[in-house]
Amino acid sequence: MKTIPYGRQDISQDDIDSVIEALRSDFLTQGPIVKRFENAILTYCNAKYAIAVNSATSALHIACKALGVGTGDLVWTSPITFVASANCALFCGAEVDFVDIDSKTYNISTEKLEEKLYLAKKHSRLPKVLIPVHLAGQSCDMEKIYDLALDYGFKIIEDASHAIGGKYKGKPVGNCQYSDISVFSFHPVKIITTAEGGVATTNDPDLQQKMRLFASHFITRDQELMESESPGPWYYEQIGLGYNYRMNEMQAALGLSQMSKIDQFVNRRHAIADIYNVELKTLALTLPFQAGYAYSAYHLYIIRLNLAFLRKNHRQIFEELRYQKIGVNLHYIPIYKQPYYKKLGFNDRYLPEAEKYYSEAISLPIYSALEDDRLLHVIDVLRNVIH
Repeated sequence: MKTIPYGRQDISQDDIDSVIEALRSDFLTQGPIVKRFENAILTYCNAKYAIAVNSATSALHIACKALGVGTGDLVWTSPITFVASANCALFCGAEVDFVDIDSKTYNISTEKLEEKLYLAKKHSRLPKVLIPVHLAGQSCDMEKIYDLALDYGFKIIEDASHAIGGKYKGKPVGNCQYSDISVFSFHPVKIITTAEGGVATTNDPDLQQKMRLFASHFITRDQELMESESPGPWYYEQIGLGYNYRMNEMQAALGLSQMSKIDQFVNRRHAIADIYNVELKTLALTLPFQAGYAYSAYHLYIIRLNLAFLRKNHRQIFEELRYQKIGVNLHYIPIYKQPYYKKLGFNDRYLPEAEKYYSEAISLPIYSALEDDRLLHVIDVLRNVIH
C-alpha cells in the first residue's frame, strides 16, 4: 500500500478540462479568469473585495503592507502556525511577538491576548496588527478579538489559510465582519487548490486598492492615481514600490472549478472527522474540540496523545505510524523555536501551552478524496501502534 498522506488535492476531470481551456485561451496571465475566480470567492465569503495572488504568503505580505506595517511596528500572531504568518511582518521591517494558544481550540487564547495587551499598553508596546490563525479550519473567537482591537487600537488580519468553507457564528469565514483583511491559501493540501495561490478579502476599498497595487509592481493606469496627465492610452505609472504576486489564468481556472465543489469537499471532511470521533473516542487521545461558535473547514484533524496513559512516547508513535505508511504530520513546531527566530532573541520554551501542544500533537490524514477503506486502515494502525 502507498503511504496515505495527511492531505492532498482532489482533482477531477472537470478541473483538468478547465485548466486546458485556459491554456488554449488568449490569455495565460492578466486575463478574465482571475477576475471570475475573485468574484466566486467574494460571493461565497460575502465580502466586498477579493484579490487573487500567487500564494497565501504573498497575500499576508500585501495585507501587512496595505495596513502600513513597517519599521518600528509590532505584529503579534500565534506560535502554532506556519512560519509565513510571522514572516510577513518581518518582510515589512516590523518586529514579531506571539500570543499563547487556547488549551482546547489551539487558536490564539483570547484570555492570554487580553492579559498581554494590558501589559503592553503599560509599556507602550502595543501591536499595530494582530494576525489570528484559524488552525485546522476552526475560526478563532473573532468577535472577542475585534472588541479588544477597538479597545487597544490594533488592526486585524485573519490568517484563514486553513479555513475557506468554514463559518464563524453562522457566517462564512472571510467576510471580514470582525477583521480588516482575511487571507486564504490554495496549496494542494488545503480545502480547494490552485496548485499554489492565495486570496485576500476585505470590505475596505482603500485596502483593496493598495493590495492590488502592491501585488502588481504598484503600477497603475488609473488617471486619478497618477501624478502626471496621461499623454495617451499606452501610459502607466509606477507610483510606489510593489511586487509581482499575480495569480495566472491556469491557477484561477483550477480554483474556479474547485470552488464549484467546495461545500462537497468540506462535507466529506466532516464525515471523515465524524468517523474518527467515533472510532477513536475510547483511546488515550484528546480529539479535536469544536467551539460552539465555529463550523470548521477541517483542513486538519489533530489528535493529542495522553502520554501519561501510553507506554510509548510522542516520537515513537509518530515514527511507527510513518513506518506503517500513515503519512502523519505535526502542525506546527512553535515558530519561536526556529533557529532564525531564536537568533531574534526568543526563548526556546517561550509559551507553555504551545510547548505542551507541540509535545503531544499529531495530524492524521484527512482530505476529501480519502476513501473509507483507507480511513479505516489509518484507524486500525493507530490503535495497534498506541496499544
